Amino acid sequence: MIKRIHSGGEFEAKIGYCRAVVAGGFAFVAGTVGQGDDVVSQCGSALETIKNALTEAGSDISKAVRVTYYLPDITEFEACWPQLSEAFGDNPPAATVIEAKLLHPRFRIEIEVTALA
Repeated sequence: MIKRIHSGGEFEAKIGYCRAVVAGGFAFVAGTVGQGDDVVSQCGSALETIKNALTEAGSDISKAVRVTYYLPDITEFEACWPQLSEAFGDNPPAATVIEAKLLHPRFRIEIEVTALA
C-alpha cells in the first residue's frame, strides 16, 4: 500500500508532487524548504514541516535513517548545525550535504528525509 501525504505547500500543486510518500515500510519526505529571511529560520521552518509530515506518516524524526541537505551556499550550513543536532538528538541519520541551486534564490536550504514508517 502507498500513502501520499500533502501539506498544502505552494509548489505541491504547481509542480505535481506530495510532501511525503509512505511505502515499503519507509516514509520518504520530499525536499522541503522553509520560510524566513535567513538559513537558520528556513532550516527550523523546514524541520517543522518535515516533523509534521512524519507524524502524519505514522513516524517521527527519531526514525530518520537518511537526510540530504541542499544549499546554494555551503558556507551557510554551519549556522544550522545546532538546530539539526537538537532535532535528530541521539538518533542521527546518515547524511549528505550538497551545494546546488534551489528552486528560487530566496531559499537558503532544502532538506530531504527518509525515515522508517
